[in-house]
Amino acid sequence: MKMIYRNPGITLCIRTECCHIFNVSKNLSSFSDGPSSELYKKSVVPFVGNNSDIQGNPSRIEGVRKEVDDVCCILESGPWGPAIENALSVLNEKPQPGLVNGVLRKLKDVNLAINYFRWTERKTDQAHCPEAYNSLLMVMARNKKFDCLEQVFGEMSVAGFGPSNNICIELVVSCVKSQKLREAFDIIQTMRKFKFRPAFSAYTTLIGALSAVFESDLMLTLFHQMQELGYEASVHLFTTLIRVFAKEGRFDAALSLLDEMKSNSFQADIVLYNVCIDCFGKAGKVDMAWKFFHEMKAQGLIPDDVTYTSMIGVLCKANRLQEAIELFEQMEQNRKIPCAYAYNTMIMGYGSAGKFDEAYSLLERQKAKGSIPSVITYNCILTCLGKKGKVEEALRIFEEMKKDAVPNLPTYNILIDMLCKEGNLEDALRIQDAMKEAGLYPNVITVNIMIDRLCKAQKLDEACSIFEGMDHKVCCPNGVTFCSLIDGLGKHGRVNDAYRLYEKMLDSDKIPNAVVYTSLIRNFFKCGRKEDGHKIYKEMLRRGCPPDLMLLNTYMDCVFKAGEIEKGRALFEEIKAQGFIPDVQSYSILIHCLVKAGFAHETYQLFHAMNEQGCVLDTRAYNTVIDGFCKSGKVNKAYQLLEEMKTKGHQPTVVTYGSVIDGLAKIDRLDEAYMLFEEAKSQGMELNLVIYSSLIDGFGKVGRIDEAYLILEELMQKGLIPNVYTWNCLLDALVKAGEVDEALVCFNSMKDLNCTPNQITYSILVNGLCRIRKFNKAFVFWQEMEKQGLKPNTITYTTMISGLAKAGNVIEAHGLFKRFKTNGGIPDSACYNAIIEGLSNANRAMDAYTLFEETRRKGFNIHTKTCVVLLDALHKAECLEQAAIVGAVLKETAKSQHASKYW
Repeated sequence: MKMIYRNPGITLCIRTECCHIFNVSKNLSSFSDGPSSELYKKSVVPFVGNNSDIQGNPSRIEGVRKEVDDVCCILESGPWGPAIENALSVLNEKPQPGLVNGVLRKLKDVNLAINYFRWTERKTDQAHCPEAYNSLLMVMARNKKFDCLEQVFGEMSVAGFGPSNNICIELVVSCVKSQKLREAFDIIQTMRKFKFRPAFSAYTTLIGALSAVFESDLMLTLFHQMQELGYEASVHLFTTLIRVFAKEGRFDAALSLLDEMKSNSFQADIVLYNVCIDCFGKAGKVDMAWKFFHEMKAQGLIPDDVTYTSMIGVLCKANRLQEAIELFEQMEQNRKIPCAYAYNTMIMGYGSAGKFDEAYSLLERQKAKGSIPSVITYNCILTCLGKKGKVEEALRIFEEMKKDAVPNLPTYNILIDMLCKEGNLEDALRIQDAMKEAGLYPNVITVNIMIDRLCKAQKLDEACSIFEGMDHKVCCPNGVTFCSLIDGLGKHGRVNDAYRLYEKMLDSDKIPNAVVYTSLIRNFFKCGRKEDGHKIYKEMLRRGCPPDLMLLNTYMDCVFKAGEIEKGRALFEEIKAQGFIPDVQSYSILIHCLVKAGFAHETYQLFHAMNEQGCVLDTRAYNTVIDGFCKSGKVNKAYQLLEEMKTKGHQPTVVTYGSVIDGLAKIDRLDEAYMLFEEAKSQGMELNLVIYSSLIDGFGKVGRIDEAYLILEELMQKGLIPNVYTWNCLLDALVKAGEVDEALVCFNSMKDLNCTPNQITYSILVNGLCRIRKFNKAFVFWQEMEKQGLKPNTITYTTMISGLAKAGNVIEAHGLFKRFKTNGGIPDSACYNAIIEGLSNANRAMDAYTLFEETRRKGFNIHTKTCVVLLDALHKAECLEQAAIVGAVLKETAKSQHASKYW
């Protein structure tokens, strides 16, 4: 009786006495050599058979070993083919399972192992035993090649057996050792797919490896699978999971696991409590850390050195120094041997708070208790002194520490760091020499510190000198070295030098990362060389360096600021095309730049997209969106966001208040604007000139001049100096209120305060003076404006031309009119009418008529009064033909006006 079962690539023959599995697929991928087998000598004997005579017969065992060696020699003699198969057949027509297992365990090449495995299957017309399959899987594990793994698992599943626990563990461990954790995860999932039971140790090994790279979701999936299979989780396993979730900031998940552990009647041990205190505390959850500390004591556990040190460190970091001191003293009670780690942590806490006298006192106390402070203790103090900029004191402590501890490489690096931050290269080099005298040599970290700090101190030549002076045999620059110097040179405008260093980086076989390209792109754009910035981005893609989100955000920001609005929009879409999700910074850049480009009306749509995506707004994002709403007229929405910002714990900045105050002032909601102004002051904010100017402009436009003056007075009392925009707001308000003389007084005050008027200032005064018919005085300001090299705008030209014409200064008016047109200006209807009337009154009838014809050709309206004045001048000059034309136009104008009134 013979039954055939068919699967893709597998034929299963089932007889009453045994099972046979044949593989008819020849499409196996090639594999590279893997590590040699150390198990050969141990593996041949157990599988030579069950015959006890053979087991006890050394000569027979040696014969099997020789046969295994002969088979391996044939297999390794050349590529698989008919010649190899014939040679194997001559050696042994029907190889026994012991021989097959021995050969598989000795082979190094997966491809050879699979070919031999299939050949023996065909020759014996028998299914392989579980040991043979396990041996084949071991070869795959050693070579870390799993292309055929699912096929092999499928055959084993059909045959009714699975991989052994040892093989399962070996498969996972081989992936873990080569950092192929995702592949290890997939192997376990493939085993589950075929209803195999992965070994307990395979799960725990992989969970431990995943914890090192913070793959919490994969860890949790494996953990739940273990529970499904009935494996009992340990406290240690729960601790591993809780640590990772807490460090990732996923506190709800961590607490949920903790509750689950307790519900399973597990008692938390001191290690778990220490992990919770450390992880929750470092994430800023100080109260939760305290809760765990007190809970462990309530459970009868005695806090150890790790517990106290972690809790003290958490409190110091949270600026709760007094609580840290109390806990430290509690730890010290009845303690004979001081805990050096706790002392170091407490000393660091004092130093971070700037309480160095207390830190030194604690240092002496440690010595008095018979514990000599280590180099780590002194490094803690030096680090804190460096952060506070106390360089001289740090150098003094450095000399003192030599009595107790030998300075190590980090000690010297800390000193070099703080000296270079101050730009004190000479002393930094002296410390470097002292390091060499002590038998320590600068490593790449030392060099990177010096280069980075010197670049930030704008001592670029010194930084370049250190780079060029590096002995590449002893200390070779790494990616950080190149990145720091490239960025430093670029930020200070030396982009050509930065690019040459980038080329040098390529020549030294260092691969630039996205940080280097971000720096180059940003600095080329900053120097106005946008084309070079675009080339850098293209070169990065050509070299196969994938951009990260920060690079794309920076590039988009640069492109927008260079005025390439559509390309900036396209880059925002490219962020999505590259597989990234635009973050809050992406949206902030997009909204800010579109608002600047005059597309404020798009703010609402983009804000809605941010919310849909679940972006959590930070202060900068709130400021950007609020500014966009204000500039697009949605001030109420901006006001709502300001209140939301407060409720979500984001403190509004001067920029926030400035945007809303300006938005309210522009729509004449000045009382609300002033209330916000007072609120900002009550928060202790240093308000800037922009906010004061917004209020002056707002009050001035609605005629509340006195309040505008009060705001001006207040800003000057605060030590702020009004700029030209501030003065222009006040001058414009005064002119519109008819207070031109007061405006002139303000103008003089403006100049007395060394604020240079601009063309808008002069235009405001010229317009104001012409409005009250002080044309000659207006012309004086006009001439003063021209002497300053300022160009009047169209309104000012028109106003001045009309004013001069009305005042009878026809020659100046006509000259201005011609100059205006020569400079590309386009006179309006009012300007034409004014100059025609002026020329007519000055008895220059034909000049006036010429402009009359020009006005008609341009389609401008000619006033009735203008026609009457011109007609009278033409009659006086006896230009009857021209007068007839003007008369006809006058009649048509009169008829159209009459018809307009009738209708």
